[in-house]
Amino acid sequence: MADGAKLMERFEGTARGHQVPPSGWRICLAHEFEEKRKPYQASNVSASDVVKHLGLGMRYLRWWYRKTHVEKKCPVIDLFNPLPLRQIYGCPLGGFGGGTITRGWRGEFCRWQLNPGVYHYKTVVADQFTVCLRRKGQTVYQQVLSVERPSVLQDWNWGYCSHYAFYHALYPRAWTVYQLPGQDVVLTCRQISPIIPNDYQDTSLPVGVFVWELENSSDEAVDVSIMLTLQNGMGTKEDKRGGHWNEPFSLEKDDARVSGVLLHHCSPVNPYTLAISAREQAGTRVTHFTAFNPAGTGQAVWQDLLQDGRLGSPAGKGSLTEKGEVTAAAVCASCTVPARGHRTLEVALAWDMPRIHFGSKEKLHFRRYTRYFGSAGDACPALSHYALTHCEQWEEKIESWQRPILESSHLPPWYKSALFNELYFLADGGTLWLELPPEACAEDVQGPAGAGLSQLFPVLREYGRFAYLEGQEYRMYNTYDVHFYASFALAMLWPKLEISLQYDIEDEPWQRVNAYLIHDTAGWKDLNLKFVLQVYRDFSLTQDAAYLRDMWPVCQAVMDAELKFDTDDDGLIENSGFADQTYDAWVATGASAYCGSLWLAAVCVMCKVAGIVGDDEVLQKYSAIRRKGTEAFERLLWNGKYYNYDSSGGPFSSTVMSDQCAGQWFLRASGLGHGEFQVFPRSHIVSALKTIFELNVMSFANGTMGAVNGMRPDGSLDTSSLQSSEAWVGVVYALAATMIQEGLVQEGFHTAEGCYRTVWERLGMAFQTPEAYCQRKLFRSLAYMRPLSIWSMQLALESRARQAPAATELHPVPETSPQP
Repeated sequence: MADGAKLMERFEGTARGHQVPPSGWRICLAHEFEEKRKPYQASNVSASDVVKHLGLGMRYLRWWYRKTHVEKKCPVIDLFNPLPLRQIYGCPLGGFGGGTITRGWRGEFCRWQLNPGVYHYKTVVADQFTVCLRRKGQTVYQQVLSVERPSVLQDWNWGYCSHYAFYHALYPRAWTVYQLPGQDVVLTCRQISPIIPNDYQDTSLPVGVFVWELENSSDEAVDVSIMLTLQNGMGTKEDKRGGHWNEPFSLEKDDARVSGVLLHHCSPVNPYTLAISAREQAGTRVTHFTAFNPAGTGQAVWQDLLQDGRLGSPAGKGSLTEKGEVTAAAVCASCTVPARGHRTLEVALAWDMPRIHFGSKEKLHFRRYTRYFGSAGDACPALSHYALTHCEQWEEKIESWQRPILESSHLPPWYKSALFNELYFLADGGTLWLELPPEACAEDVQGPAGAGLSQLFPVLREYGRFAYLEGQEYRMYNTYDVHFYASFALAMLWPKLEISLQYDIEDEPWQRVNAYLIHDTAGWKDLNLKFVLQVYRDFSLTQDAAYLRDMWPVCQAVMDAELKFDTDDDGLIENSGFADQTYDAWVATGASAYCGSLWLAAVCVMCKVAGIVGDDEVLQKYSAIRRKGTEAFERLLWNGKYYNYDSSGGPFSSTVMSDQCAGQWFLRASGLGHGEFQVFPRSHIVSALKTIFELNVMSFANGTMGAVNGMRPDGSLDTSSLQSSEAWVGVVYALAATMIQEGLVQEGFHTAEGCYRTVWERLGMAFQTPEAYCQRKLFRSLAYMRPLSIWSMQLALESRARQAPAATELHPVPETSPQP
């Protein structure tokens, strides 16, 4: 790898003013990632362990058998067929709610989510970029930019030498740098998706742009062509059903011309169109190849490019595919790069599935982007043109958003990578963002619970309905106990979507409930509390008084319902001896640190909001409950160092739970938890956090893997349940935020860093962060919602900087490098 250092200098340099941030997730395709991952192969927790510890037994087995063998459906949680860990994924393409296409770090298109919530983990071999170089009228180099050597398309020149490429991702952008061996040419492919905070239009678009920076360091000019080939479909059996077809297109508007190929995929449910295109500018020529067989040798399209660095651009539509036949298309952008010069080519990928049905086909839904590009299914040319003419503006906005964090010398590089890259799930979490039908009225969206919500219809009309999966393996939308952690990303960056989601949670579900069936959640203790806490947290960030007024009666109703769980009238709710909260395999009995702290935090919020709205009766009611409940919480659970797991007195009652300060975390995130609205003695919170750091963090894998959920006071793992011996990524980030809130900044960053390095580096789980992992390198539920809680760390840092900027300057956070 003689040129490795030189290439890295180029990689970290500047291309046309768009510097590659030094703090993203970066790998050398050939060496760094392969060497790092080999000792750390991980595997799924076994189905038998999950079934056993969730207490499911024959009940789950009967349900699973009925779903898979009788109804012939995919169960929402399939414990017997977990996703295998494939250490290949990179930054996904596309905005929120229009579907996503994930490109791997080696350049392959390998994860497809176009149908809502349905994933195809399939690498489509034909979907590739190819470069052609010509000097003095002769082709001197033509190479597929892929390290693979597939069994199809064998006339293509595969097997790019991976030592000459680096990948770097900082969502929503990614960079791949190729130094073409022996050619004195460096290509930098910059991948861009329109993910822009507080933007509720472009962030919805199903598009991705590839900006190719071409650098010629030789003393003679070189003609460079970049060809993108794409199969019509996602690599599934649907691709061979017949009836699909391709056609060229060209669209000129506002003095900008875009040309390419449309690939119409005529499936019986949710048909869609893919589009590949490039922008024609001065000195740039765009050509195309309408249709070729991606299952053959690929000779025709390869030789067409090889001959003169361009494609033949045949006129007219391609023919319909026959059953069993597959088709693909190509688009090529070409320009001349002068000696010692630089040029840019811009290529786009767009897709249009505007109208969607779910499995029952009961109701037709329209995606958010149809508000701007129509729902007729003919939007790909306009989407492509818009993407290629607006990508520069998108990058300016993305850089403006990310720059203050990336340029902060007080934040370690791994944190900057984690903060932005974990946002991938907001787009790639089976995300739905739907428009209300144009003819909809308030009565259409207001169920019985929504009649008094003055802003429900206006909010949904203006911002649509938003939902995302609990995880790519746990296929349930807007799982509320988990969204509680993840919600910080939406609340801080797209607050109107968080408020829309809250209105939907309060009101009736959309059509059917894709219910969690493992336990009866009617008796869960945390759901109502999390609603109340999120309402006030959202208000504290948005200052949306109309939203708070709408939600106040609902908060009173859910808190009144929660009071029934205070069985002894001591002001503190009790757990019921079964899995009745988000830790649905970890039983608590009596008063518990987790639910008790959430309860008291919600009671505090009720007092705060009652004061804002002038409801003296409710203020007096919950002030009295707060006094009683706080006394009971301290008496029953505080042991002098931390809060016991629960008050049952059982053999694991004294476990140190990493999430025991969850109530304080949310209070501080909402500007409460101190002064008049202090619920828990600060000395107790700090002592508990220090104990957690000592035991759950530093005694777990020598402090290199974040925080385990449960640790015994003697430093041994709590093995009473599967979940007590796991580390939950989203809980680790929330714990780190709590530490930062309470001034334990270095401890917070150390805790979170161990988690990040375990997931993203040692286990190779980039862009598929799991819910949980164990010390013995088992994991559970890839690509999960909860890790978005890392944005609560950013909120804690911003709040701390506002309160004591001088202190922040005096105490920069050092980067540590924990070793396994």
